[in-house]
Amino acid sequence: MCDHILHPTEKWICTDCVPKIKYIREPRCMKCGKGLQNIESIKNQDREYCRDCATKKHIFDKGLALYDYNSMKTSIFRFKYNGRCEYADFFGRDIARHLGGEIRKWDADAIVPIPIHYTRRNKRGYNQAELIANRMGEELQIPVKAKLIKRTKKTIPQKELDAGARQNNLKKAFNIVENDVKLKTIILIDDIYTTGSTIDAVAGEFRRMGVSKIYYIALSIGSGL
Repeated sequence: MCDHILHPTEKWICTDCVPKIKYIREPRCMKCGKGLQNIESIKNQDREYCRDCATKKHIFDKGLALYDYNSMKTSIFRFKYNGRCEYADFFGRDIARHLGGEIRKWDADAIVPIPIHYTRRNKRGYNQAELIANRMGEELQIPVKAKLIKRTKKTIPQKELDAGARQNNLKKAFNIVENDVKLKTIILIDDIYTTGSTIDAVAGEFRRMGVSKIYYIALSIGSGL
């Protein structure tokens, strides 16, 4: 997190930074897994969905996220843009440790990382979602299928767009590579969940290929309302 040298007795994260990590805890949105704000949960004890999911129909079945984005955004930035591929070992293991119980209940046939356009992959040298998926797959003994779907359209970064523009930005952005996808249940993996537009776009392609259950795991997510 802080990028300082670890003490010999420390592993992955230094003692000072451990308390700074904010994991997504219950209450969670029953659809996207976003943590619901405490004040809202007090007012609405039976509330099940965040504001976004209460008004928007998603294509995926359900999702979970590990970290509150703001607590890990610097670390994720280094991992994503500064070539810190070794972070994937920690992230994948941490997902398995904290979310493994729920993930196993999904009984998935495969983990599918969200693809990035080949120009971005060539520039960056890797797909961060694929690195996380590989480590998580090893930990949970779930096959990773990174070549089932590709990103055929180089889109504008989603963080630069509003919710409506994000959906239009992703139209025809993904394409299934294999004509015969014989999977019933899959888990999509991405580093950051915002509105769910990217997950929905990929999920839509797999729905058309007959995949019946589509879940997702995100490394981080924002706060919910």
